[in-house]
Amino acid sequence: MSAEQPTVLVVEDEPAQREVLSYNLEAEGFRVSKAEDGEQALLLAEEDAPDIIVLDWMLPNVSGIEVCRRLKSRAETRGVPVIMLSARSEEVDRVRGLETGADDYVVKPYSVVELMARVRAQLRRTRPASVGERLEYEDIILDSETHRVTRSENQLKLGPTEFRLLTTFMEKPGRVWTREQLLDRVWGRDIYVDTRTVDVHIGRLRKALCQFGGNDPLRTVRGAGYALG
Repeated sequence: MSAEQPTVLVVEDEPAQREVLSYNLEAEGFRVSKAEDGEQALLLAEEDAPDIIVLDWMLPNVSGIEVCRRLKSRAETRGVPVIMLSARSEEVDRVRGLETGADDYVVKPYSVVELMARVRAQLRRTRPASVGERLEYEDIILDSETHRVTRSENQLKLGPTEFRLLTTFMEKPGRVWTREQLLDRVWGRDIYVDTRTVDVHIGRLRKALCQFGGNDPLRTVRGAGYALG
């Protein structure tokens, strides 16, 4: 799987619904992981670090509401958008779902087209480059659709790995990324790469960013990792 593909965790206990959701998400270009109950969802969310979670309310063992509450209470998963699916259409249920931490609430039966639009809307907020948004940081502009990067109007030549690294940094300026987190996001979990490889590509990215002069916008955080700004 391409490391650039956003990952959607689908949590649905009904096999037919789970497969329909997965099929449509994959057709939209997303990487999909699937869970059939709340316990499995919590485990996958911790292991696979999804970009967004589509979560059914009515689940065996641990309910969707409880899954959402636990995800939003953990620092590692607090920022992952959750779209809750439910047959409960009363206002009190919507309010309960949103107050538990869900970022959106969709009532069953729902339009698949609308749900895909809601998924993209959440990703536009958390991973804007994955849905074609242009990113800007100081004098750096990254166009994810054309794969062009400019700094002070000078076009930079970046390899594909350096482009993905810069995209990751520009989506969350100021965030400190560990080498392991960068490996997961940029190279993907399915590929074994030594953490020292991250340092090599960070060096290449720095060189490219400064090829026309200017300060180095990347910050090394000793003992932690790297950040933009």
